[in-house]
Amino acid sequence: MWRLNVVRHKAGRPDISLEEFKFKKRAHEKQLRQARRDRQLVSKRLLVNDDEDEEGGTMDTLASDQVLEYLQMITNGRESLDTESQLRALRKALRDPSAQLTFIKQQCSIPALVTNLSGPNTQCRLEAARCFHELSHSPHREVDPWRLRQATPYLITYLSGQSPKFTELCLYTLANMCPDSDSVREMLLAQGIIPALTSCIQIHRYNLAVVEAVAFTFSQLVSANSAAEKIIPAVLASGLIPYLLSGLTPDPQFGLGPAIECAWCLHYLCCSNVDSGTLVAHGALLQCTSMLVTLGGAVAKGSEMEGLELLIWPLLRCVGNLLLSGPLGTLQSHVNDSRFLAALCAFAQVFLQTHPALTRESVWVLNNLTADSSVFCSALLYLNLVPALMQLLHFSHGINTMVLRVLGNIAHHGREYCLHLAQAGLLSALCATMKMADSEVVTFSLEVLDQLVSSDPQLADEFIKQNGLPLLEAMQYNSQETIRIRATHLLEHHLTPHCTVDTSEVA
Repeated sequence: MWRLNVVRHKAGRPDISLEEFKFKKRAHEKQLRQARRDRQLVSKRLLVNDDEDEEGGTMDTLASDQVLEYLQMITNGRESLDTESQLRALRKALRDPSAQLTFIKQQCSIPALVTNLSGPNTQCRLEAARCFHELSHSPHREVDPWRLRQATPYLITYLSGQSPKFTELCLYTLANMCPDSDSVREMLLAQGIIPALTSCIQIHRYNLAVVEAVAFTFSQLVSANSAAEKIIPAVLASGLIPYLLSGLTPDPQFGLGPAIECAWCLHYLCCSNVDSGTLVAHGALLQCTSMLVTLGGAVAKGSEMEGLELLIWPLLRCVGNLLLSGPLGTLQSHVNDSRFLAALCAFAQVFLQTHPALTRESVWVLNNLTADSSVFCSALLYLNLVPALMQLLHFSHGINTMVLRVLGNIAHHGREYCLHLAQAGLLSALCATMKMADSEVVTFSLEVLDQLVSSDPQLADEFIKQNGLPLLEAMQYNSQETIRIRATHLLEHHLTPHCTVDTSEVA
């Protein structure tokens, strides 16, 4: 019997063209990136210093000769107090992009900062680190992260320090150097950044600001296309996973930031195809589903916690991809709460208007759950969640096709399941979806209809009573060959005999 394919976000589906898959993947990832931008979860972070108000706010833009003057004073400085004040002035000047270009072009600029970063004066080290942080956030290509590489050994070493604020500064500076630079990532890996980050989160595991910064830095490392070869195996072997999982629980006072970054980091690990069994063994699937159950309850009650969807999104991606890491039967013990199905349906409904891609993501996870699982298919019927899913058949953005996949997964289990679907009104719903302009929706509708009417003659009769025959007859002239073939098959093998019998009885 025909079987709906599991949708993998880690690889293309075999039944669509490569170009079509790439187009849909780019569109979906664009929505994810937009969601992160909306909440300022960008690829680089710029920290705001606590002492800004005391210092009188941001300094006016300085001329290039003033930047050079500060640099000369720092290079030739004798008194640590003077050096500290010059570094502070330089750091504020480096907020201006033109000043960054002037500074980086000077041959002695980076060595001068490194000298202070590695020196004995604590305040000078702090101001030098802040200067590097400003440079790491530069929008200019000329301020290449590779130019800042002399600072990385010290920044990594300082991760084991006891000052949370200084540690956080070093973390975000290192994280800002990672995007779009394979050479920098390889250098940081060779310098031992992964064990340093693991040790850092162990030391500061109760400081949520540092936990968020560590998770963000890990995300910058493991999100690279080349991460699967060296970086992700090293992360999985580092002992970091339990700390990321413990960071998934939002703190009511601190906010969602740490949980969001830990979830995104886990997402990059889950979709890498590298040893998903280790993640499952650590309890990643169980922890993510438990968190989604909790968040589903909050969403159902109308929680207005800002940015909640940015936590739900990566958690869904984690679960959906982990469900593909092995036979579903062996993973069911990690997804043993029926409330998880209700949570997925709640997400699909609540975010339909504001984040339709998140609705599709929720139904995608439902698809992966119900594929090859009579347990979850039965649970959807028992919890009466099918009517809620059928309401989504009217919406595009790939939502209705994904819902049809889930319904097809249920129908695949035989007559009793098909009868329950028919009682929920699926036949009339299919009559509506078969009229849609989207050929993919029509194709999936025909496939689900095939499973229904072939399972029980009563369902074929019911479809005929709902004036479904004219729809199929019209499809025999459709421009899509697949649709023509499927419509003809349904008419000849399942529906025409029933129609003939009914006609004779009327005569």
